[in-house]
Amino acid sequence: MKRIFTKFSVLTFLCLLFINAAFAQNITVKGVVTDGSDKLTIPSVSVMVKGTTTGAQTDAAGRYSISAPANSTLVFTYIGYVTQEVAVAGQTTINVTLASASQQLDQVVVVGYGTQRKIDVTGAVASLKGDEISKQASTNPVAALQGKIAGVSITNSGTPGTTPQIRIRGLGTIFGNQAPLYVVDGVWYSDINFLNPGDIENMSVLKDASAQSIYGIRAANGVVLITTKKGKLGAPTTVNYDAYAGFQKVTNQVKMANATEYATFTNELASLNGGDPVFANTSNLGAGTNWYNQILRDAFVTNHNVSVSGGSEKSTYNISLGYLDQDGIVKTNNYKRYTARVSNDIQIFKNLKVGYNITGVSGKSNDVPLTIYHQLYSAAPTVSVFNADGSYGDPNDQHLGDGANFNPQATIDFFNQQTKQYSVTGNMFAELKFAKHFTFKTSFGGEFGQMEVRKYSPKYYATYAQKSDGSVLDLKRVETRNWIVENTLTYQNTFNEDHNLTVLLGQSAQSNKAYTLNGSAQNVPFNSEADLYLTLGDPTGRNVNDSGSLIKFASYFARANYSFKNKYMLNASIRADGASQFFGSQTWGYFPSVGAGWVITNEDFMKDQTLFSSLKLRGSWGKIGNASVPINPTQRLVSQTGDLAANLGGIIVPGASVNTFVPPAIVWEKGIGTDIGLEAAFLRNRLTVEADFYNRKTSAAIFGIPLPGDLGGKDNQIIGNQADIQNRGVELSAAWSDVTGGGLTYSIGGNIGYNANKVLSVLSGLTPIYSGSTGITNGSLATRTIAGDPIGMFYGYKTAGIFQNAADVANSPTQASAAPGGFKYQDLNGDGRITSADRTVIGNPNPKYTYGVNTSFAYKNFDLALDFQGVAGVDIYNANLAYRYGNENITKDFFDHRWHGEGTSNTYPSANIGASANSAPNNFYVSSGSYFRVRNAQLGYTLPSSILSKWKIKKIRFYANAQNAINIFGYKGFSPEVGPIPTDNAEKIQTTLKNTTLNGGLDADVYPLFATYNFGINLTF
Repeated sequence: MKRIFTKFSVLTFLCLLFINAAFAQNITVKGVVTDGSDKLTIPSVSVMVKGTTTGAQTDAAGRYSISAPANSTLVFTYIGYVTQEVAVAGQTTINVTLASASQQLDQVVVVGYGTQRKIDVTGAVASLKGDEISKQASTNPVAALQGKIAGVSITNSGTPGTTPQIRIRGLGTIFGNQAPLYVVDGVWYSDINFLNPGDIENMSVLKDASAQSIYGIRAANGVVLITTKKGKLGAPTTVNYDAYAGFQKVTNQVKMANATEYATFTNELASLNGGDPVFANTSNLGAGTNWYNQILRDAFVTNHNVSVSGGSEKSTYNISLGYLDQDGIVKTNNYKRYTARVSNDIQIFKNLKVGYNITGVSGKSNDVPLTIYHQLYSAAPTVSVFNADGSYGDPNDQHLGDGANFNPQATIDFFNQQTKQYSVTGNMFAELKFAKHFTFKTSFGGEFGQMEVRKYSPKYYATYAQKSDGSVLDLKRVETRNWIVENTLTYQNTFNEDHNLTVLLGQSAQSNKAYTLNGSAQNVPFNSEADLYLTLGDPTGRNVNDSGSLIKFASYFARANYSFKNKYMLNASIRADGASQFFGSQTWGYFPSVGAGWVITNEDFMKDQTLFSSLKLRGSWGKIGNASVPINPTQRLVSQTGDLAANLGGIIVPGASVNTFVPPAIVWEKGIGTDIGLEAAFLRNRLTVEADFYNRKTSAAIFGIPLPGDLGGKDNQIIGNQADIQNRGVELSAAWSDVTGGGLTYSIGGNIGYNANKVLSVLSGLTPIYSGSTGITNGSLATRTIAGDPIGMFYGYKTAGIFQNAADVANSPTQASAAPGGFKYQDLNGDGRITSADRTVIGNPNPKYTYGVNTSFAYKNFDLALDFQGVAGVDIYNANLAYRYGNENITKDFFDHRWHGEGTSNTYPSANIGASANSAPNNFYVSSGSYFRVRNAQLGYTLPSSILSKWKIKKIRFYANAQNAINIFGYKGFSPEVGPIPTDNAEKIQTTLKNTTLNGGLDADVYPLFATYNFGINLTF
């Protein structure tokens, strides 16, 4: 038995030895390496035989060929991607898909005036690749940031061609422009609506004062750095065509009362006010007119972008053309945009490179009146769109009285306004390297823009209240002429392989010039759209005025970055800015910053641990400034108008009024911030985590404090350095990326940001600043700003129910205008009377939490991306409910739950909700603004390369996309995403209710939320 076992053992050993020898023989392995997100091939990927020095690289088409043992393992490595190991196992063809590792510390990120490895960054900087931006159906690149970056809050506007509102780490600036600074290829902008999202290579958001301070006076609201696409050296000519077409559909539309319900409601209102019924018979009115269905539509949208890029050994180029055609959800609204961009870099000599990029934009919109959405909300459903004779349905024929005295169809039919925009932007640069370690760069850039608005109101008669005895032509032209020159000198050197030093010195000069021309004329005949000129109107009715501004800046800056053994990093910078808005000793502002980092995993005591792939601790402090303030804010302005004239003994004497009250001087508004961050990666960089704690204080914030009206003045406020404001918060981001053995590439990432806003001090002391008009009566201001609270808190009464009868009124604390069906307010101070002293905080319009979850999956030729986004800890004031002049319509929800007799409701008031006692700000109008939505969902399919190779096409990908298709919220208005309300002096509702910083979160615009569904193609050849 022993011999038999021994012979078997020897035989087995020999067989195994033979098999091992067979597998140890080298075989040739070939394949293609592609990107897991867009399926494009990746050149220059390192392919190594694990445990050996044998290696190869992929060529320009992503192909590789390597000789390796049949039982070996290949290691695929490329910067910015997760390293992948694949067992050969005798295979001769191995195709590999690499997953992006965008959070790895060796990733190169864009920072102010250059780039840095992620490992060397000591401030809070977040990046978003152009591929992630172009995958969304966003017409403005800012909208693509929503839910992608912790601490960045985006509020979208539904109007085509408008820019979303962006807040980076809360609200710190009250007066002037609150948008961040956008730097596109080195040129400074206040808005990037001109930029085609398809032209973007990368967006970096500088979130803390240390990262922002290198931009000094313009960094108060954050900085967004954008680099556009360029060609690659030695790359063959590549043509990309990206297009989509689809439609926008209103979602979560609020249901309004129908004609029968409206008539019932209107009769109740008349009865409560002692009047006769308006409608003799309510039962025969039926559903009536649904004004939303009449005026709104499913709006078509299409976008096309074609680009050609490539390069030789010494130059690169990129040329792109874009076309956007977007209808608004109002039938007459449309926006078209044409973009063209050219970029070229040329290596003149070995050490000299020059380049330029130019972007041209032409846009045109057919506008709609700003109040159309409020009219749709308020219009009487008992009024027909057109009468049998073709005339417009007239609310006055039904004697409805004030309030709903308009026909929305007539409003848009006789509204004729077009806006045209033209701009040419770009820059040119030269970069010289000399003395081995020095680089000098000079650049010149600018913006040449013009906006033209033409509004024509014809002579017409539509309804009793909608008519004009003569035509009026209004023209407005705004010219923008900005330029910037910057020179930088960079020294970079590594000493003894352990010390790395980079020093930057820079100088900048800027000029921002704007010119505005306004003109109007009466009785201009309408021959065609092209024949509308002021000179065609009555000479006595023509009026032309203009205004202009010129702001100049001069700046000097310096920054030093030092690292030791890739363990310890130190970053320090300072910028000195001089601005023409300020005078004397306040002309110049100085903005220093310092940051430090420690890569803990590079320490000797961490080398044997297996938990962390990388672990980094960083901290920073910095000071930033705000130059986005009016020109000459310390000059008192006086106006002289016809209504200020006086009759003295039969002689008309012109008068004048002081427009603004100003302090003797205004000093720099400064932001001072600290940030502590932790970055970690686990499990071979597949799991990354980043956490930040920040504290930012805005010192000497500039804004206007309201003054009593009897002091005179157009604005009734005094502008100056009035307050100190704090934003303190925590941000957390995490992401997991991997490739499964079955070939599934996937990534799951999430972020959440918490921000607490607080007014630390204000010049008015404990005297509150009230704002936010929400009704038609005096005293209906719904927001309060005071030291110790966040900006613009909702302030009003707390309700204790609804008065049910006269006895209930008599037995309650004394309350002015109290009546059955009205709000019963709480007596908070216990004095037996309801007065203004019983008001209290009833809501907070400043979001506490913003969050997002972003996922992507790729399997074979299919890819799926799902993005989720939301906001929590925020309130909205629904000013639409009580903003009533009389007989406006009401929502179906209010009609169903209103008080209309004893015991019918103890929550909703009667039809007399617009009365002064009921429309006073109170918690009934305040709702949670929290929401959760599926921000974007996209399913794509890429045709196999075996098919495309026959057509000599590199890539064809088809996709279906849905944006904002699912929205979950409890707010009973149209959308919890309440953005800024545009102002128009011709519209009563807008002049009374302006959404400024001090009264954010007031919903009086009722712009419906809509989803976008589209189908698209990505073509590369």
